[in-house]
Amino acid sequence: MAEKLPYPVELVQSWTLRDGTRIVIRPIRPEDRQIEKDFVRNLSDESRYFRFFNALRDLSETALTRFTQVDYDREMALIVVISENGRETEIGVARYAINPDGRSCEFAIAVADAWQRKGIGSKLMCSLMDAARSRGLETMEGWVLSGNTTMLALMDGLGFTIDASAGDPSLRHVAKKLATRDISAGTTANRETT
Repeated sequence: MAEKLPYPVELVQSWTLRDGTRIVIRPIRPEDRQIEKDFVRNLSDESRYFRFFNALRDLSETALTRFTQVDYDREMALIVVISENGRETEIGVARYAINPDGRSCEFAIAVADAWQRKGIGSKLMCSLMDAARSRGLETMEGWVLSGNTTMLALMDGLGFTIDASAGDPSLRHVAKKLATRDISAGTTANRETT
């Protein structure tokens, strides 16, 4: 049995938004249960529906445990936090789980309504793709509701292919190859913007 990876401190990063707000992107920890719970509870009904594909209001205790006690070897969850009065508030989360093929992963992302359209989603996805790439994963994929035009625009801007689902017209399948280097151009392939 493989040994569980330790907390990946190398993925912690600070970033300044265009408005000067300092944010930290870091892997989630078990002690983040309350801020994860508050984050989901404070999403708008539409944002929760777009993220979970149902109208849940709160995460169950089982879901909270699953979302905060991450096996960093098989999955990753990065959260975006701001510090206010010495306390962290979660304003975004992106996660992936490795698919059974061991070469690809499925992702999900959500950003707090008040913090959308500030570049957080793009930065968070780029960080998640970098984490997946560093673990040797080749493809990232996910499912987006066709009515979630903001997410589809983000995916398009990050170079994901977007295809209709054969079985469900309300879903779009998005996917991106996580190439490490474009040897002919000498630059990182599939360059992301923030």
